Amino acid sequence: MNFILNFLKGFLIGIGSIMPGVSGGSLAVIFGLYDKITNLISHAYKEIRYNFKKNFIFFLPIGLGGVIGVLLFSGIMEYLFTNYNVQIKYLFIGLIVGTFPLVFKDANKHGYRKIYIVPFIISLALTIIVTIIDNNAVNAVSSFEPNIWQLIMYGAILGFGTIIPGISASFILMYLGSYDLVLAAISEINIPVLIPLGIGFVLSIVLFAKIINILFEKFYGYTYYTVLGFVIGSIIPIFPGFEFSIKYMFCILILTAGFLSSYYLSKIKKNNKGDDEENQENYVELNIK
Repeated sequence: MNFILNFLKGFLIGIGSIMPGVSGGSLAVIFGLYDKITNLISHAYKEIRYNFKKNFIFFLPIGLGGVIGVLLFSGIMEYLFTNYNVQIKYLFIGLIVGTFPLVFKDANKHGYRKIYIVPFIISLALTIIVTIIDNNAVNAVSSFEPNIWQLIMYGAILGFGTIIPGISASFILMYLGSYDLVLAAISEINIPVLIPLGIGFVLSIVLFAKIINILFEKFYGYTYYTVLGFVIGSIIPIFPGFEFSIKYMFCILILTAGFLSSYYLSKIKKNNKGDDEENQENYVELNIK
């Protein structure tokens, strides 16, 4: 059961990584995987050396789901956005909102301070500003053949959007006129293009995961509330509006289904709290060693 649930979480995170207006990092937060992923990347040597089996069992379905989500969704992205744009956005909004109760509980697990509202408001405001700018974005088709350094940069942007909650790498790539190129390379498995993209992606993930992990260790409350601002703000750019019609009433049902699904996944995470505490003990043990 846990394998399937983690696979589905990874699948949705993979989709979010390449879906315009959606952040893979935000989905990792709302599914309770963000701190685990950044911790694994930041302490890869210790985690692999001392806790390889447990990490392998836990992250295998997430990794498989993420890869399949990216490969599968890159091939049907154009079709979904052309024919079911509004429905897909309502689904993701439901998924995000459904996990708010547990996300806020996690944010306050080390206590709450009024000062945490400041970074929350700043990150939320930044998301709103970026959204306003994104509304002017045009999904341009690149008219030039990028060199290897440009491809590495595109991969780094993908990694940045995946590891930083609330940041949509797809929008940034649209500005650069390279979104279609990257999407085509993934869906067609274009190896000469995917290799430099992968290099940039991995370097970006490792760098930012290390920084974020340090922030969580030293400034948990401030960091988590900053992330919360980005996560809540991530709803704004994908909200497609509402009108009284059969289509939008059906979208409300889709949103409700997404809400209940993510809320159920959150409850399972809550029920597995003992496993999380055990992992934390293992992490402390690693640091002692």
